[in-house]
Amino acid sequence: MKLAEKIGFIGGGKMAEALIKGILDVELVNADQIMVADPDLSRRDLLKKSFSVAVSADGNDIVKKSEVVILAVKPQVMGKLLDQLNKSIGKEHLLISIAAGIPISFIEGSLAGSGCRVVRVMPNTPALIQQGASALSPGSRVKDNDLEIARSIFDAIGISLVLDEVYLDAVTGLSGSGPAYVFTFIESLIDAGLKVGLSRQVAMDLVLQTISGSVNLIRESGEDPALLRAMVTSPGGTTIAGLHEFEKAGFRGIVMNAVEAATLRSRELGACLSQK
Repeated sequence: MKLAEKIGFIGGGKMAEALIKGILDVELVNADQIMVADPDLSRRDLLKKSFSVAVSADGNDIVKKSEVVILAVKPQVMGKLLDQLNKSIGKEHLLISIAAGIPISFIEGSLAGSGCRVVRVMPNTPALIQQGASALSPGSRVKDNDLEIARSIFDAIGISLVLDEVYLDAVTGLSGSGPAYVFTFIESLIDAGLKVGLSRQVAMDLVLQTISGSVNLIRESGEDPALLRAMVTSPGGTTIAGLHEFEKAGFRGIVMNAVEAATLRSRELGACLSQK
């Protein structure tokens, strides 16, 4: 699929950079169809040099020249940003927001009368190597073609799923924050290797291959993770001894609580904005 639309990024951070790289790698658009607005001169220079895209310090300038506008900013600045862009956004624009916790209703309400179409997306950081997982939720005015455009952009950095917005906070808590949970688990396994006498490099090599190999085994076998875990767990063996310690510490409950806490925080972010 090749897009004819021009894509404008408001915010030129790491996620915007990942999207630009993915979009260009799959040749979804040409570099001259991408524009980026960012207040940081060093980021503008980096993106221009790396990808040959147009850059500007003025978000309104980018919006006026784009059909697709990706809002790649922190949730805390979204309200102020929408106020600044209000007069430039119209019914010709497809807005894609990747700000965690910001509901579609807030964006549509802030741009009331503009007629723009809004898609809310929750990507995650493996997008930086085109291995991301993104969930998309369409707003009330989004057409099938709009959703197809949005999916094509996020499929360029991994996989995308379309879900009702009611699930987006849960996605934020699970896959949005999930890489941090995985990195923490990996750190813990490496430290465990050190504790039992392995060097840091040996522990890291073994842990990374164990994690990636286990993920690929699930993908390629199509088996439920519980069944694969049972295959490793022999009666009276080493694995069940280790898993027993997980159970004593409430490992499953800790993971569930972490996802739930992040989900609730995402809801809080949206609620705080709605009250302003």
